[in-house]
Amino acid sequence: MKKLILVIPALFLLAGCNWVQLTSAGEGVRVIPASGAAACSRVGRAHVQTMSKVTVVERGGDKQRKELEVLARNEAADLGGNAIVSESLVVDGEQTFGVYRCP
Repeated sequence: MKKLILVIPALFLLAGCNWVQLTSAGEGVRVIPASGAAACSRVGRAHVQTMSKVTVVERGGDKQRKELEVLARNEAADLGGNAIVSESLVVDGEQTFGVYRCP
């Protein structure tokens, strides 16, 4: 019983942790609305995924959304893009972004 009392708070702390880091190349990529991509050229798509839960604890929506954006920004930089646009909702820790090169 004592172990369970110690494990449960630890799971909640882990659920709040950020698991991904923005790369220096990803810092040059911004998140824009779909309407902002009109003057840009599409260079690809980034389908990214992060943990949606730690063991049985669901991870918070805002932290998960930010992690997905960081992953997409990193991937967009690798594709030569400097902007991303969300193309789907977050489902089970996955999301798709359009990658664009904007002036």
